Amino acid sequence: LTPEEAARLIPSGATVTISSSAAQLVPDKVLGGIEARFLASGEPRDLTVVFPVAVGDSFGTVGLDHLAYPALIRRLIGGSYVNGPASKPSPKIYAMIHADQVEAYNLPLGVLMHLHRDIAARKPGTITKIGLGTFVDPREEGGRMNRVTPPDLVEVVQLLGEEWLLYRTFPIDVAIIRGTTADTHGNLTLEHEGVVLAILAQAMAAHNSGGKVIAQVKRVVAPGTLSPHLVKVPGILVDAIVVDPDQRQNTGIAYDPAISGEIRAATYPVEPLSLGPEKVIARRALCQLCPGDIVNLGFGISSLVPQIALEEGVFDRLSFTVEQGAIGGLPLTGFAFGASHNPEAIIDSAAQFDLIDGGGVTAGCLSFAEVDGQGNVNVSRLAAQPHVLAGAGGFINIAQVTRKILYCGTLTAGGLDIRVEGGRIRIAREGRFQKFVARTQHVTFNGPLAAKQGQEVWYITERGVFRLTTDGLLLTEVAPGVDVDKEIQARVGFPLRVSQDLRRMDPRLFGADRMGLAEEPHWLNPAHAQ
Repeated sequence: LTPEEAARLIPSGATVTISSSAAQLVPDKVLGGIEARFLASGEPRDLTVVFPVAVGDSFGTVGLDHLAYPALIRRLIGGSYVNGPASKPSPKIYAMIHADQVEAYNLPLGVLMHLHRDIAARKPGTITKIGLGTFVDPREEGGRMNRVTPPDLVEVVQLLGEEWLLYRTFPIDVAIIRGTTADTHGNLTLEHEGVVLAILAQAMAAHNSGGKVIAQVKRVVAPGTLSPHLVKVPGILVDAIVVDPDQRQNTGIAYDPAISGEIRAATYPVEPLSLGPEKVIARRALCQLCPGDIVNLGFGISSLVPQIALEEGVFDRLSFTVEQGAIGGLPLTGFAFGASHNPEAIIDSAAQFDLIDGGGVTAGCLSFAEVDGQGNVNVSRLAAQPHVLAGAGGFINIAQVTRKILYCGTLTAGGLDIRVEGGRIRIAREGRFQKFVARTQHVTFNGPLAAKQGQEVWYITERGVFRLTTDGLLLTEVAPGVDVDKEIQARVGFPLRVSQDLRRMDPRLFGADRMGLAEEPHWLNPAHAQ
């Protein structure tokens, strides 16, 4: 079918689920066809649009903005939303959300992956502890993003003497997914993709709800030519195929077979990081890991930790994962984040979140937008620049259950200019914005709850390291050259608690040479493996 013909399969008032992770697996041609049909005929209207991960990017993949018309969409249910640098214009969808022109929810990415499985199985909802004590908790905001959004998707339930969240299921009328190849029976393979996401669960959710499945692919082949082991969505679930031979693998990447695992590259396409605050922070985070750790990475500075591990020669002693499903290899950074070079496995995202939610990941390296004195973290809302943050994404799943969490970020932001010179920190220009604040705008991670659960939580900045205690944040390390009163206390929005055993951060963090971690007993002794 043409994109416009496929769009005619979508009735007004339908609930539509879309595959994507930024530019990965986004069926952009089909979304463009929906837009074209709407502009020509005014149909479809009043859609509910569900997307576990952001649809599109700020670099040419239009994605969800194809649907950013008040009459076209009525409700959004997303795990994350398209974000971009402050220098980029805000996506149109954000203007609609903040003008109260559309109902909008932000729910944990992993929950939405699992919710599609539960919709397919006709269960009443997904029951989980993920989201308790955060902005998703209905006693807080219930994941609502504006004033017109009703509190009707999440509720607190008591089960077996414990408190849980119930995320209610609902029928899916249309699933719009993407693959690489389809045969004429509709079987889909993903050999050129760096992710699988939850396209099988999305297709089953629509099919078992009596709905339709539209698949966008790069090419169509004869039946019987695809290996059944490679088929990710069977043709019995697929109702329509749209071909786009120009679909791209990822943001800024047309196609790299080392990302899809078709070849194994001899080297990783990275240069050593220049010596600056980001490298200092990533180095310090790496020092907190142990050989054998299974490490889930978040967006931002935290995603640089594997590059430091490569430089230090300890990369092969750790396993790095990303929530979208890649295990092993070197996770991509920047706005291509979500896939890996030379992955050892690429699994279904819903299965990846089974691993995460069940505590199978031993460490999480995550970034932060705001932190308060109780250890609460916000990565989901900045009122002044909403499009800079993507929303909760998989952050809540990872941060709420992983036994060791390493938050990585600079102490301030906005024009911050820090020089690492002579083994010391020199602040040439302070950032305009505090990141350590009296109270976070959103609670995406609940510090007191984590402390009660006994999680090991560290907040690593370029000028100091904090540890979460039952009394809140405690400054345990300070960088050489940093004045605690003038350059830390004066830049945080709460009274600073300083450890009686305050230490200097390891001077090797600030040096031009490698730290020499590979030769340390910590990295050589298997007894340290987790």
